[in-house]
Amino acid sequence: MPAPYTIIGLDHVVLRARDPAALEKFYVEVLGCSLELRQGNLAQLRAGRTLIDIVPDDEAVASTRMVGANLDHLCLRVEPFDAAAITHHLAAHRVDCGEEVSRYGAEGRGPSIYLNDPEGNGVELKGPVPPQG
Repeated sequence: MPAPYTIIGLDHVVLRARDPAALEKFYVEVLGCSLELRQGNLAQLRAGRTLIDIVPDDEAVASTRMVGANLDHLCLRVEPFDAAAITHHLAAHRVDCGEEVSRYGAEGRGPSIYLNDPEGNGVELKGPVPPQG
């Protein structure tokens, strides 16, 4: 059964950090990213068309926590985003997923669903930003 969407690209990555301020400084001052949005302890840095999110190690948002790992999850921008079709597709492959939630990403706030790959890595499938109007 083919997937009910096409992957558009990588939306964002989330890095866990023991020293979030130092990591943010590196990505901004050394690599040339810019601060896009700060939400509490979460810093979202613009890296071209994608975001690099930095979160304190003890506040990582995905359900997988591997000691020593600093990647919380990867996010794939998909289109179209039909939560029921996606959930059905994943269930057909015996993959559990979370509820559809509106989250902020590289293009703005839009629908997303979390799941884990076979190795336990967090994956987010992110849909388009709804039209403003």
